[in-house]
Amino acid sequence: MKRALFIFVLILTVFALAQEVSQVTVKSTEINSGVVIITAVSQGKSLELQCNQGMSGCKVPQPGTYVMVRLPKNQGMYDCVNAEIFPNGADPATGQRIGAYCLTEK
Repeated sequence: MKRALFIFVLILTVFALAQEVSQVTVKSTEINSGVVIITAVSQGKSLELQCNQGMSGCKVPQPGTYVMVRLPKNQGMYDCVNAEIFPNGADPATGQRIGAYCLTEK
């Protein structure tokens, strides 16, 4: 029983550490042929977040600062690096997600 509990805690820890949380600043947003394109900056790197308009979790955020969580591989709805954004200062574990996106570093 103790061994099973230890393995369960270990697996949870690995999944928790696999998510990378960072601050992201949304510079601009546009909608092009049903694709929401968000231009942002995080830790000095230019990013592009995309989602398909009409999909659940696809929102057009206003320019500003947010918390971004990069999801582990094979998690999320897109076949790419998936990311979710939350209001600035929110705890991603308990906060209300603004949207889910495909993340590309420029």
